[in-house]
Amino acid sequence: MKRSPLRSAAVATGLATALVLAACTPDTSVSSPDGRIRATVTLNEAGSPAWQVEVDGRPLIAPSRLGLEAREANLADGFSIERVARDRRDETWTQPWGENKILRDRHREMAVEMRNPEGIVLTLRVRAFDDGVGFRYEYRTPADSLRITDERTAFRFAQDGLSWSIDGNYDTYELPYRELPVSAVERANTPFTFRIGSLYGSIHEAALYDYPEIHLVRQDSLLFKAEPAPLPDGVKARLAGSFTTPWRTLQIGDRAVDLINSALILHLNEPSKIADTSWIRPQKYVGVWWGMHLGTQVWTMGPRHGATTENAIRHIDFAAANNIQGVLFEGWNRGWENWGGNQQFDYVEPYADFDLERIARYAAEKGVELWMHNETGGNIPDYEANMERAMHRYAELGVHTLKTGYAGGFRGGYLHHSQYGVQHYQRVVELAAKYRIMLDVHEPIKETGIRRTWPNMMTREGARGMEWNAWSEGNSAEYLCTLPFVRLLSGPMDYTPGIFDIYYERAKNDPGRIQWNGDNSRCEIKTTLARQIANWVIIYSPLQMAADLIENYEGHPAFRFFRDFDADCDWSEALQGEIGDYIVVARRAGDRFFLGAGTNGEARAIVQPLDFLRPGVAYTARIYADDPDSPLRTACRIEERRLSAADSLRIEMLQAGGCAVSFEPVGE
Repeated sequence: MKRSPLRSAAVATGLATALVLAACTPDTSVSSPDGRIRATVTLNEAGSPAWQVEVDGRPLIAPSRLGLEAREANLADGFSIERVARDRRDETWTQPWGENKILRDRHREMAVEMRNPEGIVLTLRVRAFDDGVGFRYEYRTPADSLRITDERTAFRFAQDGLSWSIDGNYDTYELPYRELPVSAVERANTPFTFRIGSLYGSIHEAALYDYPEIHLVRQDSLLFKAEPAPLPDGVKARLAGSFTTPWRTLQIGDRAVDLINSALILHLNEPSKIADTSWIRPQKYVGVWWGMHLGTQVWTMGPRHGATTENAIRHIDFAAANNIQGVLFEGWNRGWENWGGNQQFDYVEPYADFDLERIARYAAEKGVELWMHNETGGNIPDYEANMERAMHRYAELGVHTLKTGYAGGFRGGYLHHSQYGVQHYQRVVELAAKYRIMLDVHEPIKETGIRRTWPNMMTREGARGMEWNAWSEGNSAEYLCTLPFVRLLSGPMDYTPGIFDIYYERAKNDPGRIQWNGDNSRCEIKTTLARQIANWVIIYSPLQMAADLIENYEGHPAFRFFRDFDADCDWSEALQGEIGDYIVVARRAGDRFFLGAGTNGEARAIVQPLDFLRPGVAYTARIYADDPDSPLRTACRIEERRLSAADSLRIEMLQAGGCAVSFEPVGE
């Protein structure tokens, strides 16, 4: 049939109009360099922003709203898009320490700039990597200051799946993991790890400096809203009129271990602000710590005081004889007698039975680093009034490492993870850098990659660590197989691994043992000795402790692994594993490699190719494995084999067991 000229003209006009509209509508999508991941920003009829994420053309995060709310300005609605700027990056950068010294940052960036009638300018900056997406808010407003009352950021999962997380709590991360359907989670802290279909993912945040941490709170079956920790008056954050938020991150992988191997969160932080990092050095350490948790020693001065001059000298000698760089002493300073009262400590004056100056001189003579410990008891005003005086004194003594603690509630109704807490933790990091002091923070704010910008922020606790095994039901092998896929995605952890006296025989034979935190008579480690050794590799920390009483290491053949181990690795990779089931990790330090493997409550045999070793090089492999012929979890079978990158290693693990291997080039 022949078309009429009028109809043809109408069609042509319609097509031309559509082409003009298309040309005027900016593309607000950005794809990863490999093209698999695509993030899109949109505006609804009310001018409210939203986002969505697709992987391989299939939705992972369905359209979910974005934005913040404030008392002084409309930060959430009425926006129209003014322009879209684009950038891309493919570069390598080097860090002074880390799982991997050399990292490749390869991403594409989209900055969607929008404005509303009130003169608020919002730039949504989105970066797409091959292993995930990060975005943040950048606001410019006419106001001098703002009170943020809510955050609209949401994550609507396109379908249900399985998740691993801890319950949301703004004061502690020391909670058990839950394996739940995504739709069954009511509230969760981040990292929030999930598996949907064949994909693995984790929601977290990066570059947290001047803003509260977020939780995920379920709104309906598959919709979660980001909920920042409040200040005592209910306000979430007090900010300048123009500000930038932390990044909201979504890591994505085809395998569970891809999440561990991702450096996305580090890439979203700025380069180091410390010009000379030569004083920042990873190290192994021992210390006066575990005995207090076992109840055989105490923090205060008296007959069972752990931090005495005599005990300090003994630990320094042990460290010097065993290739261990540092020694920690808890309970060295006055004020522990105030525990449970005003929580006030003296961060300079030692107890009378701890000769600080003599100990510092002796450590220096032996080439051992002396660690100081500052427990705040949550008394932030007192600590901030005294911390510079303390750090100045430590610098005079040649101390370069400080462990801090925040057990107990903050005064004034402030929460650990609120903006108040985040700001305090950062003040400590920056002051420590001034005095060339590295930090190990317990009861911390969660790691969000700031170790790239402030590399003296070495390690943190921030989960149920070893101490829970001394006076509670303890940490299961399944917990240890979940930890790398959730908590450790955020950064290093001072878990304080390596207990050799698994049944606490020495402590239980002490007639004066104290039950200071409940009944500890039936407590013990719930893994094999081989798994305790493997944890030094699996649970990454540049400050790595051999946490047991040193008398349990003396003369023990398996302690050679820790003597040989190097906390300062150059390369790392999680080789295989499933969340809550098992994990295998390899690391390289110089020419030597170390491998750690662990399983849950099921015995497991796996085959691990050794193609991560350097080709053409023969290695002496010292294997520390479970002993199937012994009923005791303390039994460890040690053997040496000659292996190379062309070989595979069959790893057999008992229930709650593991395996650790050191690889040393033949001829060294």
